Amino acid sequence: MKQFSAKRSIQILGHILQQYGINKMVISPGSRNAPLAIHFSDLDSFECFSVVDERSAAFTAMGMAKSLKKPVAISCTSGSAAANYYPAVTEAFYQNVPLLILTADRPRDFVDIFDGQTIRQKNLFQQHSYGDFELLEDETENAEVENFKTIKTAIELCIEKQGPVHINIPLSEPLYGLVYEMPVFPEIEVIKQEKKYEIPSQLISEFNQSKRILILAGTHDKNPELESILSQLVKNHSVVVLTEANSNLYHEKFFNHIDRYVFNFNDEDIRTFAPDLLITIGQNVVSKKVKEFLRKAKPSKHWHIDQHWFPNTYYALTEKINAKPEVFFGQLLPFSKLEPQAYYNLWDVLRDKRDAKHDAYCSTIRFSDFKIFEILEQKIPQNYHVHVSNSSAIRYTELFPFSKNHHIFCNRGTSGIDGSTSTAMGYAMMSENPVILVTGELSFLYDVNGLWNQYIPPYTRIIVVNNGEGNIFRIIPGPSSTNAVDEFIATKHHKTCEHIAKHYGFSYFKVDEEETLLRTLDNFFKPEEKPKILEINTSEIQNADVLKEYFNALK
Repeated sequence: MKQFSAKRSIQILGHILQQYGINKMVISPGSRNAPLAIHFSDLDSFECFSVVDERSAAFTAMGMAKSLKKPVAISCTSGSAAANYYPAVTEAFYQNVPLLILTADRPRDFVDIFDGQTIRQKNLFQQHSYGDFELLEDETENAEVENFKTIKTAIELCIEKQGPVHINIPLSEPLYGLVYEMPVFPEIEVIKQEKKYEIPSQLISEFNQSKRILILAGTHDKNPELESILSQLVKNHSVVVLTEANSNLYHEKFFNHIDRYVFNFNDEDIRTFAPDLLITIGQNVVSKKVKEFLRKAKPSKHWHIDQHWFPNTYYALTEKINAKPEVFFGQLLPFSKLEPQAYYNLWDVLRDKRDAKHDAYCSTIRFSDFKIFEILEQKIPQNYHVHVSNSSAIRYTELFPFSKNHHIFCNRGTSGIDGSTSTAMGYAMMSENPVILVTGELSFLYDVNGLWNQYIPPYTRIIVVNNGEGNIFRIIPGPSSTNAVDEFIATKHHKTCEHIAKHYGFSYFKVDEEETLLRTLDNFFKPEEKPKILEINTSEIQNADVLKEYFNALK
């Protein structure tokens, strides 16, 4: 027999979520949120997932939402459990991933009287959410009417903003009251309002008058329509399009490896390659070098195209264009002159020179982190969606054409190493395509509870590049000149992933040289009853020196 929570606020919540088609919830254990666990786990239209660690649970839900492209709910008990959601909430906020955060709480009168598991939960995520709401307890006058309005408003905001929204739910005891039939609530007319955009004639004129147009794509989901339109813009060498691996846009006339081209620009180069019109799409850009270049270039016009964010990243923003990029460029294209420009040829000459040096260096490179990413770009099957952790892993990925054949994902909202594993596993749980996570060992070990998850599909793959430290701090200037680098910054260690793989039920493979890696990869993607982890040990290799040699070779 089905059991439902007797709490009226929870019954209303379940009804409204159903009306809006939100049917996935990640639940972490606890007593205060027991009414939610009881209720949603027995609703036929809901699919619930149990993830113990709240920090991991929130990232897992974020990965699920990225895969589904719709909101996913998370539920936890009161106190520090709710605070553990915060890293994923900030990441979802800056990536515009819709998370519906449902935190159970003690009654209001219990706050700040030293009652167990009670903190100031109201407005907990206010700085990094699109809305913070709190429900009334069932016994409060007009609670049913007010809670209905509050929940409806919160869900609509989560869908509209495509970002995190918080509902705090004070619940008094008893928590385990049950009913066996659900009351009838009014139906909700869900109206989807599509934002209409019409390009102003002024922007068309400015575009056609500009001779040095640079389109820069940051983090972006795969979008064949946008890719096709941008391909038309570059067809006659009219504009320059710079992309990164996680832009998920690829064309032979796009400039697909930003750092390869701009890493050593001096003041004269900046003047030579500076655009007069900069158009940016997508979110965070990985390349610090391109940010430095464009901030110094000071373009006279900068348009940013997005439905949510209008960041003044380059201190030159002149137009906030509230539209999907494919809609904007689709309307611009028929009116564009698309005449060949010397500006494109300028970049093209630079590309030919740098690409030739890249190929020459790759032909001689020894086994290292750099070489591993060159191999992986060629060896990962095309049907895999590729998640990459932060720090050095995503920077190596940017040097190779991963996005030509793969969907690339990376948590570049806040760019932290926490949550990469959990996000990838959440994505894998919902994805029709198999998923591989390529990660450094510090990121992997930091988020090891991402594997404490019984729902990971057996075709999921994880590759851990273990260089024995946070090698990014050997690459960037500064840390290596200090006495603190080994212990406190790069954090050298001798940990491996073997026992972790066994503990969580993954097949495990370990390699430490190129020939074995190539042979292992041939079998690594073959089907098996368990997901697999491949650990590549490069801890005895001076990986930072290899990367520095690479950039020296490009000069």
